[in-house]
Order: sequence, then structure tokens, then C-alpha cells
Amino acid sequence: MQRCPGQDQRFWKPGDIFEVKCPICGHSVEFFKDEPLLKCNQCGNFVSNPRIDLSCAKWCKYAAQCIGEKMDNITSLDDKLIEDMKNIFGSDTRRINHALAVLDFAEQIQAQEGGDAMIIKAAAVLHDIGILEAERKYNSNSGKYQEIEGPPIARSILMKYELSDESIEHICKIIANHHTAKNIDTLEFRIIWDADILVNLHDESESFKKEKIQKIIEKRFKTKAGYKIAHELFC
Repeated sequence: MQRCPGQDQRFWKPGDIFEVKCPICGHSVEFFKDEPLLKCNQCGNFVSNPRIDLSCAKWCKYAAQCIGEKMDNITSLDDKLIEDMKNIFGSDTRRINHALAVLDFAEQIQAQEGGDAMIIKAAAVLHDIGILEAERKYNSNSGKYQEIEGPPIARSILMKYELSDESIEHICKIIANHHTAKNIDTLEFRIIWDADILVNLHDESESFKKEKIQKIIEKRFKTKAGYKIAHELFC
């Protein structure tokens, strides 16, 4: 069989080999673009490739042989949920980008902490899904209104897919508490909580003094991996 051009290094560009910092120790890990996960030589933790792209598998006739998975429906659930989220937010690119950034951090934390990856990805993509309805109903984007309006919208989206009732309820409960943390303390929730804070800190860090950022990190983070990423980025 002819080698896939995407994997054949004769077709690669200089940027297809790059370094990623380990979120735990900060050591540089060299990735080839098609390597999904590598072990950090410094601390032994596994580092995920933030640039990996297997989208070619959606159209390539050799995809099953290439990635070794059943190809009934290559489009992953998180891809579908991202499209659902984008359809709701429409031209609001700021909120779309926020959701995608939370997803990115959530995946980084999950790689270190564990937890149900499907629950984490779905909750990350949909965590702010009620914000437009909150603004419409209450003329406010306050977190308490997002927590009210988000779960019904998320549930209507999730019910389109083959998810268990338990999984849907878990995702909706994360969304219903992602500002207040009153009624849930699962690992999946803690990962979403920390990922959301990381994105918000990044957006607001220029207006905060270093001492204030340090206090937020010490007080609010709920996972060791999230805490370490925050220290590496902001301290």
C-alpha cells in the first residue's frame, strides 16, 4: 500500500517537528506531528500532542488501516459537539474560542489526572452553552443564570447522541455548577473547573497584579495538574 502522504516525512514541513513543554515539570518534549502522546524524559509524565490532526481519516479510504479503528463513523463526539456549540453561538467568536480553550486545558489536565474523557470533553465544550439564553431572559450573563439555562440546552444536544442517561446527567450537573461548585465534586467537574479558571486567568492576567494571581491559584484550583499548569503559566 502506498504510504500516506501525511505520514511520509518526505512531504513534511519544518513546523511538523516541534517541542511541547511538559505541563508538570516544564521540560521540552520533541514531537513529530503524528505522535499523539510521549513520555517526558525529565519527570516521566505523559504529554499529549496539542497539534495532532487526524481529520484526514474522515475522507481517506485507507483510514481504517492507518489508525486501526472501526470506521463506521469517524467523526468523534467532541467534533459533533463543537459544531453544535458553534451553531448556537453563531458569530460570537469570543465565546467559541473560550469554549475551545477550556477544552484544550481540560484535555491537558485529564491526561495527568484521569477521569472520563468523554464527560470532560462534552462538559468543556458545552459549559457556557446557556449564556445567550441567560442574556435574552435576564439581560445578564451572570454565572447563576448560566447555570439555570445551560443544562436544558446541553441536554437537548446530548440526547441526539448515543449517551447513557447517567452520562448526560453528569455533564448537565457539571454545567449547572461550573460557577458555584455547590452540588458536585467529581473528578470530571474539578477538571472543568480548573480549565475554566486557567482560560479566565489568561484573559485577565494583564489587569491583575502577580500577588492577586498567586492568591487565586492557591485558593481556587481543585486538581494538582491544573495548579501546576497555572504556576507554570502565571508565576
